[in-house]
Amino acid sequence: MQSEVVASRSADQRDSRESRNGGPTLDAVSLAIVEQLQEDGRRPYAAIGKAVGLSEAAVRQRVQKLLDQGVMQIVAVTDPLTVGFRRQAMVGINVEGDTESVADALAAMSECEYVVMTAGSFDLMVEIVCEDDDHLLNVISKRIRSIPGVRSTESFVYLKLKKQTYMWGTR
Repeated sequence: MQSEVVASRSADQRDSRESRNGGPTLDAVSLAIVEQLQEDGRRPYAAIGKAVGLSEAAVRQRVQKLLDQGVMQIVAVTDPLTVGFRRQAMVGINVEGDTESVADALAAMSECEYVVMTAGSFDLMVEIVCEDDDHLLNVISKRIRSIPGVRSTESFVYLKLKKQTYMWGTR
């Protein structure tokens, strides 16, 4: 009995330790829970518990902890084409001055799905989802290029999306 308590305490301590990047370190059970939810975000806690060897209540607590720590989110992911967004593009942006303030302005735009600060040819890479070409043109020409500090943009329009996955969090 005592070894179970110690093992349980060790697992909790592992969950609360920080990784090299300052975030929480996940043990094998937490990673398995994340994998289960990546396969099906609506999977019942009881089914996840069976798969990972925990009770439903323990899974519920672990999931809440993962959500509270910002390790994961449980969201509905849509296919933009099926909900009326016919144009997607990646836009590379070069910035003069404060890259962070430009990134913040882009992040505030509803059309910008991802805003990434990069090293390389571009200072920022932004994924944009728009209703059509006119909408994309307006976002790039009128809104992005008018942000103070934006020096230049280069657009990469998506012709066909071959793969989009969210499974990278546990490999």
